[in-house]
Amino acid sequence: MNRELKHCSVYKHYKGGLYYVMGEAQSTDDLSELVVYHALDEDTETWVRRKEEFLSEVDEYVVNPTGQKYRFELLEGENNYETN
Repeated sequence: MNRELKHCSVYKHYKGGLYYVMGEAQSTDDLSELVVYHALDEDTETWVRRKEEFLSEVDEYVVNPTGQKYRFELLEGENNYETN
């Protein structure tokens, strides 16, 4: 995987939602790398997803309203609070 995850940063999901990446974790089941992220809209849930999937390209066969190449794309600029 050649994309880098930036902690304490805002990412846009290909369906349009904004999410704040809090950091990374490791699964106790299989030791896989996970991304911990929090919704910034009315859905204020905190989520985890496999890092590989978080950084992956959008599948060709899904509806992609934003036209993004990647499932989650980093928003550049003042909305990010990168510390690493």
